[in-house]
Amino acid sequence: MIWLLFLLPLTSSAQLMACRGFVEDNYDFLLYLPESYQRADELPLVMFLHGKSLSGDSLEMVLRYGCIDAVVRGRRIDAIVVAPQAQSAWEPKKLIALYDWIDDHYKVDTNRFYVLGMSMGGYGTLDMATAYPDKIAAAIAMCGGASGKDLCGLTTMPLWIIHGTADESVSVSCSDRVVDFMRSCGDTTRLIYDRMEGVNHSRLARVFYLKQTYDWLFSHSLLDKDRPVNRSFAMTTELLDVAYNDMGMKYPMEIVELEYPPILDRKQYYIVKKGESLAEIAVENYTTVSILCKLNNFKKTVKLWPGRKIRVK
Repeated sequence: MIWLLFLLPLTSSAQLMACRGFVEDNYDFLLYLPESYQRADELPLVMFLHGKSLSGDSLEMVLRYGCIDAVVRGRRIDAIVVAPQAQSAWEPKKLIALYDWIDDHYKVDTNRFYVLGMSMGGYGTLDMATAYPDKIAAAIAMCGGASGKDLCGLTTMPLWIIHGTADESVSVSCSDRVVDFMRSCGDTTRLIYDRMEGVNHSRLARVFYLKQTYDWLFSHSLLDKDRPVNRSFAMTTELLDVAYNDMGMKYPMEIVELEYPPILDRKQYYIVKKGESLAEIAVENYTTVSILCKLNNFKKTVKLWPGRKIRVK
């Protein structure tokens, strides 16, 4: 089931979708497509992993902080952004299956896939990076740790770990352990570790609202020779204060949850283009895959050929 959360004004082509049950035995998720999506060949994919406080079965909770909330507040992120919702600890196999599904249905630059999260999401980020370092161009893990026993895979990719020494929810020793293990592997040239003196747990949520966060991520690609880390950025308490001020601004866009947007000239029929999936057609025509199947009396697995005329409302 899918609801479209439209960013007003409706003249904008940016879309924020709440997707439930799209990927079998996987997470429900929010998916953001920037205004540039329609004219782009491919775009980077950013995966945001929330902390334990946002766990549950209500996707509206995932809007409380993080990358999607940053977009809604006006932070420009020129990438596809996915924010799954977990009910317990993150599972890398399910996350990579979600990544594969998005790659199959949307225009993803697979050389520029990024993961970032905090707290439980910090654990999820490092566990994901440990399991799939050859898939992730760069990752940012905040106030978390790692569940795995062998973390040497983390040394093969650009990684930024951030943790505050005043964190009373997840001890900074959890990140220290990860870094110590990486050092025992013999190569930490791709690691940045900001151990921030006096910074508590919740304060690091401000990182999601900084332009520098996304500039750093997007400066990396799987195509980079030897995959060096970009050390031109530094996380400081001053930057966190800038983010705090930005977070205090009014929302420049109002979010309205609708099954259909109030567009009067929505066409009844649609001509399938080459390579289009049913999900893409549903998004473009402000409807759902289930409704398309019901209107046209076919299954979700139907194969569509270019030029086929289907009913969309």
